[in-house]
Amino acid sequence: MFRTSFPAIMLSFALLGAHGTMAKASGTADEARSMLERAVIAVKADQARALAAFNAGLDGFRDRDLYVFCNKLDGVTVAHARPGMLGANLNDEKDPSGKEFGKEMLSHAREGEVHAVSYAVPRPGGGQPVPKESYVTRIGDLVCGVGYYK
Repeated sequence: MFRTSFPAIMLSFALLGAHGTMAKASGTADEARSMLERAVIAVKADQARALAAFNAGLDGFRDRDLYVFCNKLDGVTVAHARPGMLGANLNDEKDPSGKEFGKEMLSHAREGEVHAVSYAVPRPGGGQPVPKESYVTRIGDLVCGVGYYK
């Protein structure tokens, strides 16, 4: 009996472990909000160093699909995990339904407050748009945020 049960038990643990790993493949709402809180502290301490860390994904500012993005008040992107987004204007961003989520992020961000903006975009690598929510806040002359896939 032990010989039959032991492999079955070990297989169960292996499957549970794999499931736990898969469940953590994407960042959560709490993790996104926490990363944004750390980003606010970093920008207030040294804006230039913080933006460099955000762009390079250093100091814990890149975790799975979570990253910090920052835009000037006019919408120009100054920090993003994808270098090709630097210089792009957030005012131009729309999801496939036509929702102007970039404008919403810029217009609703307030110093000392966190605003949630929901929209749909494909995951990195393409595919169908999926629901995403970004938490945004204003930090001086920047609007910064962190988004997670729902």
